[in-house]
This record gives sequence, C-alpha cells and structure tokens, in this order.
Amino acid sequence: MAGWQQVFWDNKAVSVIEANSEQPAIQSHEFELKQVSHAGTDAERTVSIHVKVEVDLCWQPFHLKYRIFVNDQLQDEGGRTQKQLEQSAPKHKVAAKAKISIIGLASLGFKLLKSAKMIKVVLAGASLAAYSWLFSLPFALTLIGCLIVHEYGHIKAMRYFGMKTKGMYLIPFMGGMAVSDDKINTRWQNVVISIMGPTFGLFMSLLALILYGLTDHIFFAGIAAMNALLNLFNMLPILPLDGGHILKSISFSMNSKLGLAVCAIAAALGIFISYSLGLALFGFLLLIGSIEIFLEWKTRHHNDLIPLDRYGQIFSTIWYVVTVGLLIGIIWLLAGTGDDILGLPLKVLQS
Repeated sequence: MAGWQQVFWDNKAVSVIEANSEQPAIQSHEFELKQVSHAGTDAERTVSIHVKVEVDLCWQPFHLKYRIFVNDQLQDEGGRTQKQLEQSAPKHKVAAKAKISIIGLASLGFKLLKSAKMIKVVLAGASLAAYSWLFSLPFALTLIGCLIVHEYGHIKAMRYFGMKTKGMYLIPFMGGMAVSDDKINTRWQNVVISIMGPTFGLFMSLLALILYGLTDHIFFAGIAAMNALLNLFNMLPILPLDGGHILKSISFSMNSKLGLAVCAIAAALGIFISYSLGLALFGFLLLIGSIEIFLEWKTRHHNDLIPLDRYGQIFSTIWYVVTVGLLIGIIWLLAGTGDDILGLPLKVLQS
C-alpha cells in the first residue's frame, strides 16, 4: 500500500506514517525534540522544540518536495527528482541488525581481498585452471569468455548511471561478479544493472548463432547453446541471481494488492508454460524463486530505493520476458539439430 513513511532523528524513528490506501497529497510529520540549555547559568534547563515536516511525495511519476518548520517558523524547503537521486550517493541510513551467515562472512572476506589489484589475475587464473581440470582448456576458455561478456553488461550499466566501478572478478565454480564502489538509489537502476548482464549474454548467443548459420561450424553453435543456458539460469527469480533482483524490484514496486495479484498470476503462468514445454527443472526453480520473492514482499517498505513507476514496471516485465523467451528459443532451436552436445542444455532444463 502507498503512503508508508519514516522520519529519523539521531538514528531513532521520531515519526511514522503507516501504509494506507488513501493518502493526502501532502503529509505532515510532527514531533518534539528535547534540547538541554544552560541559558547563561550553570543550571541545566530542558527546552522542547516542536518540529513539523511537510512532505509532498509521489512515486509514479516520482517527485519529492518538503518544508521543515521549527516552532512554526519555516527553516528549510526543497525537493528532489528521480534523476538527481540516481546521480547521487545514498545518505547514511540506519544500520539493520547484522545477521551472521556463511555468505556474509564470505562476502566480507571477498571485500577485503578485492582491494588488491592482483586478485583479479589470481582469480582468473584459478578459474581457468579449475574449469580446465574439470572439463578441458577449450571449454574453460569459452566459458570464461561467456562470463566476461555477461559481467561486462553489468559494468556498462553501472557506468551509464555514473557509478564508479572496480571491474569484474571471476570466481572458480561460482561464475563472476561486477563490483562497484557506489550504491544504487532506485529500483530502475537495480533492474537495468541486473538485466544488462543476461542481455549482453543474449547478444553473444545471437551473434554466435549467426556465425553458425554462415559457417556451419559447430563451435559457434556450442557457444550459442552453452551461453544461452548460462544466462537463462541467471534470469531465474532466485536471489542473488540477476532474475531475483529484477523480479524483486518489479514486485516490490507494486503499490496495491491488485499489483501483487497480477505479479503472482504472471509467475504462475510462467511456471505452467515451463512444465507444459517439458522444462521441469526451470519450472521448479521458477516456483521456488517466486515463493521466495513473495515471502519478502511484506518487507518492501523497509528499503529506501525509489520504486518503479507503472511504465517502468511494464517495461521491465516485457524486457525480462522477451530475454528469457529468446534464450529458451535459442536452446530449443539448437537442440532440434539432433546433435547430442547441442541438445544437452535442453536435457538439463528437462531433467
């Protein structure tokens, strides 16, 4: 529901407006602050300050205007646009209670390691050695090439939003990671940065498919099939995969139960189509990922990212569906050639 707002002072919530279906154009936060004053003497005296914050906030399309009154005197006023927020670093937010986990510890260790420039070379070499040992050197080189193209898509999107990047890191048996020094401010940034990796992967598969058609060399067909499978799995709505971030941004931008219902129906339709086409594994993972996102839907207000507007939700959904559809189409097309190797990705999805 729309209208949920919180105002913090000294890391404490001093005013909260709960979510509601009918919110006025301008909402007011009023609260009291206590200040200790000596007033020229040694005796301390507590002074109560009345603060009023008027907020004119609209999510779709986004605009924000505010006025701050102290003891009924106007002290400050201003506003922000979505473009301004996208190009600025997020302000300090109240830290949530940290949860200790293996993933969290691994992430902390990786942040410590990534400060060394040589770690990129070390990780790339380790990835090449690991994939060569597990498969073969040509396969390892091809897989790393696919990962680099995918991660470059994320880097390109980050730079489009003016974010500072530290490049990409290849992690043995886990793929790759694009790293930025800056944080995102909007759901739209999250969608674009997340989906550009699979989109670049899709372009690579389409290019390889064209080269296969021109040369009839199975090497290009193999690249197209393997790369399509790799990027398709990244589009699954399971966090922290790209698809999880995309669909989370879409569903968490819904301001009504009707929007959530539409999102749920779309997910159910995707699962039904997957099973109808015999893509059992893809349908099962789609189901698990959708449940995970819907369970987190109630916590959407505890995030300061600007949600997608209605057009952003529609455009992001179409972008996601078209990308997934084309990746499945490439896998299906190459499986129809009758070659056992080219048919392997489809067998994985049907397992």
